[in-house]
Amino acid sequence: MAAQALALLREVARLEAPLEELRALHSVLQAVPLNELRQQAAELRLGPLFSLLNENHREKTTLCVSILERLLQAMEPVHVAQNLRVDLQRGLIHPDDSVKILTLSQIGRIVENSDAVTEILNNAELLKQIVYCIGGENLSVAKAAIKSLSRISLTQAGLEALFESNLLDDLKSVMKTNDIVRYRVYELIIEISSVSPESLNYCTTSGLVTQLLRELTGEDVLVRATCIEMVTSLAYTHHGRQYLAQEGVIDQISNIIVGADSDPFSSFYLPGFVKFFGNLAVMDSPQQICERYPIFVEKVFEMIESQDPTMIGVAVDTVGILGSNVEGKQVLQKTGTRFERLLMRIGHQSKNAPVELKIRCLDAVSSLLYLPPEQQTDDLLRMTESWFSSLSRDPLELFRGISSQPFPELHCAALKVFTAIANQPWAQKLMFNSPGFVEYVVDRSVEHDKASKDAKYELVKALANSKTIAEIFGNPNYLRLRTYLSEGPYYVKPVSTTAVEGAE
Repeated sequence: MAAQALALLREVARLEAPLEELRALHSVLQAVPLNELRQQAAELRLGPLFSLLNENHREKTTLCVSILERLLQAMEPVHVAQNLRVDLQRGLIHPDDSVKILTLSQIGRIVENSDAVTEILNNAELLKQIVYCIGGENLSVAKAAIKSLSRISLTQAGLEALFESNLLDDLKSVMKTNDIVRYRVYELIIEISSVSPESLNYCTTSGLVTQLLRELTGEDVLVRATCIEMVTSLAYTHHGRQYLAQEGVIDQISNIIVGADSDPFSSFYLPGFVKFFGNLAVMDSPQQICERYPIFVEKVFEMIESQDPTMIGVAVDTVGILGSNVEGKQVLQKTGTRFERLLMRIGHQSKNAPVELKIRCLDAVSSLLYLPPEQQTDDLLRMTESWFSSLSRDPLELFRGISSQPFPELHCAALKVFTAIANQPWAQKLMFNSPGFVEYVVDRSVEHDKASKDAKYELVKALANSKTIAEIFGNPNYLRLRTYLSEGPYYVKPVSTTAVEGAE
């Protein structure tokens, strides 16, 4: 089969307009295993196929791209980099985006290979064309270019090639194309900055990080909303957070939140700014962040009381993030009755909000109430029990009612709440004393889709693996849970049928 493909490839090279041969080659290649092609890689001559890409013929281009994609996979990245350099350069300036994407996918293979990447770094013209691909209209082309440049920058030589040559001027030139392209370049810069302190240093020296931060704290509210997402990405790294703190950026973001009340357009950027602090709190210390920036906690409480679903959603998500560890839970507990009212509000929204917001509320409740066994002190167990009871007059029935609604995502989110509290003795007592609850847990007929079956299984597993469950549920119910667990999430009880004579 591979020999037939080679013969067809030679035939294509001899003909002027080999459309039929291209179709035949395309068809044959689909059936040739890749390992067979690899054995013949040395004999593959791809020049004629690349030449055909220059003809303004849509079907030929489509066929050639598909054929080249298959054949290039059979070649080692080093071979592609050394022998198809000119073809790669032409591919990046080809008017057809499918050709650019093919070329960038090969460059992607090359930059992932430590032996081949040098060929790219030594080719200034090719690097320049990759940079200019960021400015194209096609998002897939731009994303592929960003990915390749980000990968190149993982090495010292790559950082030098990008930031200590004319390439930096090309990057700044591309940024001037329009707002969208400028944000793409910022995205690349943040990706590179996030790798290491040294990478961040190259990016700050270039002036591009400073430019991004200037836009973040500028007057354009829509630009702020876009920039905060990128700055949040940088804050996921320790060195990124250190840099933002040293430059006073975190204080500036806090001050903008303080002034948001007098800004009629604050709803555009406020959600992103609050998310930033939520992530910051979890990655550093919830207590330190909340004490140093009290406006953050204040704004979260305000947003929960809002009538705007977007604001409520962000506040709920942030509370869930903040309460995902014990330190964060304790920070929230210190706010006293205010947090109890917030829990009542979340309980109300869990029942009455649109489905998407209900799910976010349920996810936040799961995060707030979960306690790993090793952290279950008497004080913390009393706290989670108190929080649970603040959600509603009968929280167990509230979540059970939500789980019976005909939305699989809602059903799973409600089961997650039960799973979060399943290893806590107070919750086990509530479940056991709630009429029909144990039967509900072991009833397989309630769940019909895979996600729901998986969620129910996680609940059963959390209960069955708890050290206190046998004592609280009793041995017969404990054995039912163990049986469910051993049968797995998708077990179907065999139905015995009896043949009746004369029945049709």
